[in-house]
Amino acid sequence: MSRTLHLALHPYGVGGPGQHGLWKDPRVAKNASIDINYYIRLAQAAEHALFDALFIVDSQFINSTYPAHYLNRLEPLTLLSAVATHTKHLGLVGTASSTYNSPFNLARRFASLDHISGGRAGWNVVTSFDTGTARNFGLDEHLDYATRYGRALEFVQVARGLWDSYEDDAFPADVDRGVFLDPTKLHELDHAGEHFKIAGPLNLSRSPQGQPVIFQAGVSEEGRDLAAQVAEGIFAPGGTLESARDYYADVKKRAAAYGRDPEHVKILIHGGPVVAATDEAARRREREIFEEDDDFTRNLALLGRSFGAYDFSVHDLDAPFPDVAHLAEKGGRTGATQLIARAKAENLTLRQVAESINQFRQSPFVGDPRTVADTIQQWFDARAFDGFNLAFRTEEELNYFVDSVVPILQKRGLFRTEYTSDTLRGNLGLPIPANRHSRERQLVND
Repeated sequence: MSRTLHLALHPYGVGGPGQHGLWKDPRVAKNASIDINYYIRLAQAAEHALFDALFIVDSQFINSTYPAHYLNRLEPLTLLSAVATHTKHLGLVGTASSTYNSPFNLARRFASLDHISGGRAGWNVVTSFDTGTARNFGLDEHLDYATRYGRALEFVQVARGLWDSYEDDAFPADVDRGVFLDPTKLHELDHAGEHFKIAGPLNLSRSPQGQPVIFQAGVSEEGRDLAAQVAEGIFAPGGTLESARDYYADVKKRAAAYGRDPEHVKILIHGGPVVAATDEAARRREREIFEEDDDFTRNLALLGRSFGAYDFSVHDLDAPFPDVAHLAEKGGRTGATQLIARAKAENLTLRQVAESINQFRQSPFVGDPRTVADTIQQWFDARAFDGFNLAFRTEEELNYFVDSVVPILQKRGLFRTEYTSDTLRGNLGLPIPANRHSRERQLVND
């Protein structure tokens, strides 16, 4: 079966991590991150280019050192519900924490988005790694890794159970017989697990795609295992071609071990291609972007996020990297552990570690349109990804990519020339999940 490249769009607003100076760009409106018209324009441009989805990230803790976009932005499901009414085919993927939400409420909100959009909703499941978030939800400490991922798995299982509360033909709405609902096709969940006790049923039927698509972005052992069990789309780290291929092969293998079809797990890497008329101009612009965004104070704060929003400014910058290993467990453990190991091995100071997380690294996806298309094809053919979660600094850069790179990918047969479905599942090539109760009924009848 031939593979099709998948493209999603990840808006930057006024600038996220590594984009600290973006808000200063005269082409970027200072209120972009809270302007729904900005998101609608980007979504419509992405849909015009036949992208699979719009991807909205989120977090629920900030302080004054956080990137500009984080300081003042719209809540994802509210945003996506508005965008849904201005698009017809584009998938709408929102980030929501399984640590700081309740399953019934979140399942209902995503199911509502799925209906509003006609079957285009996706949930990016995160466990959160900012310790400060805990204090916004009445907890003194962030949950440890094992608890967070155990809760996340059970959360997704509960949400999927709630989304199956009604069988697809539960509502005959037969006026002559006076029957609106067939009560035999409404099912309580009655879930009692380690983390949740939920009765159900959900008061909302299934959408045209059956259930929202589950996305996940874990890189740790626990994250990869959760993705292999439940994710239908994965936002993966990029890095080198070799590391991306290793990640791709590992997660697909884990999915197969859980009895899943690996082709039903779509892996998209994050990237911000820089495209210009020539390779030289693109490389020059890549360096300019780095210099515009190189802010040591914010890089130090970004380092702290990997350790649960720890404030490293209390330490001597030129002393050896402090002993903060105990904070990694409740932060971004994989990245934090790697930073600690390198600091010890190379005897780095805190200043050196902070500087290293924002060192200039040439991206492989920089060049003229043909060069960028060649690299995308190389990685796709090498099974380093199934698609790209694209981030562009400005609307102009998105439009240039759409007008210059996408046609090359289409001409090579890598990317669609028209939408084949009205649902996110359909465009990703994912099956509609059978309602568990209908499946059980069929098994009994057979």
